[in-house]
Amino acid sequence: MPHWVRSYRVHALLADLASAGLGAALAFFLRFRELTAYALPYVLLSAALPVVWVCAVALNRAYEARMIGIGSEEFRRVVQCGVALTAAMAIGSYLTKADVARGYVVLALPLVTLLTLTFRYALRRALHRRRAGGACMRRVVAVGHAASVAELVQLFRRERYHGMDVVAACLPEDAPGESVGDVPVAGDFSDIPLVVDQFAADTVAVLACPEMDGLALRRLAWRLERTQTELVVAPALMEVAGPRTTIRPAAGLPLLHVEHPELTGARQLVKNVFDRVVAAGLLVLLAPLLVGLALAVRMTSPGPALFRQTRVGRDGELFTMVKFRTMRRNAEHQKITLVSDGDGMLFKVRNDPRVTPLGTLMRRHSLDELPQLINVVRGHMSLVGPRPPLPEEVARYGDDVRRRLLVRPGLTGLWQVSGRSDLSWEESVRLDLRYVENWSLTLDLQILWKTWSAVARGQGAY
Repeated sequence: MPHWVRSYRVHALLADLASAGLGAALAFFLRFRELTAYALPYVLLSAALPVVWVCAVALNRAYEARMIGIGSEEFRRVVQCGVALTAAMAIGSYLTKADVARGYVVLALPLVTLLTLTFRYALRRALHRRRAGGACMRRVVAVGHAASVAELVQLFRRERYHGMDVVAACLPEDAPGESVGDVPVAGDFSDIPLVVDQFAADTVAVLACPEMDGLALRRLAWRLERTQTELVVAPALMEVAGPRTTIRPAAGLPLLHVEHPELTGARQLVKNVFDRVVAAGLLVLLAPLLVGLALAVRMTSPGPALFRQTRVGRDGELFTMVKFRTMRRNAEHQKITLVSDGDGMLFKVRNDPRVTPLGTLMRRHSLDELPQLINVVRGHMSLVGPRPPLPEEVARYGDDVRRRLLVRPGLTGLWQVSGRSDLSWEESVRLDLRYVENWSLTLDLQILWKTWSAVARGQGAY
């Protein structure tokens, strides 16, 4: 196990102890205010709670190395511990008919859970900052065909917070080439354990390829078991998230069942209501800022404050999207004189001469997109969804890309929190399709949370 993994787990343990101690102390103070004979047992309970809490978290396997740094599973298991201990204390007091101060119970465990989540989130953010500098990374040997390995390398280097650094590749025996990009090809599929040892790797990532079938994977797992090297497998169904997949045994075989994405029904109704209520609230809350930006646009360049443009919404319906104007007048007529820095269908120009100084600032922090809250309230857009495309882009869509139109376009989305304008056309499409396939209200809330930091940084916006 790498040293940084052991260090992180120790810090997580200390954070959990501190959270439980602080939560128990706060609950005692808020409930009893002072030490009395009646409160004395709760002093002992408060002193024992940190140990009980850490044991419960450990039993629920929330210190496992595979959860470090990514995913929501770590936080979900912490919440499970809080709920389970609260239920256990309530049931225990009922069965023993003990006179338990309900106010203490109601305060203590929720406070401990909330503080633990806060401390763990802070630990994760610190880890992500270290990974951005190249530290605390897992050394990965990628196994598969050259194109798949190259895509994996590009993905891990763009999203460093995953903590995966591909140090070597193993390709099929007859595959040509000495490297994939700048990653050396160190052998074929039979050489994987030797390559792991040669490059001091701790993880093997197997990509979908016919050569690595069930029997080959089983044998590889046996060989890697001796060195405790982690084995991760990327299935062919790359963009389908966990909630839509379940493993169900049939005739002795573990079959992976994939549910269809839920694009209509009650969950979509909840999403629509959530979008409109939140958007309406934000419009009221941000009204002074919106008025100030509108006046600033009018004062710094001639022309209207708002820019209106036809975009394509759900099921191909056209709507008029509004945003603050960031370009000089007649900007569309000057477009033919510019050369796009983008690829595919996206027209992107760094240092666009048509953009006003105020427009550059607003684009960097996405302030120009705030009027799209009106589109959300009217039902043309969602708070989270794919990027709203132009009609001329949609006219060139293939059948696969057209799945972006199955949901409403979003004010923000995976594209917003994953690089914005720095993304290529293929990456933008992949992220939009991933969202369509795996939508959930929880995912929407995660994206909204990440949007604030992406907007504050202003990276990738032009």
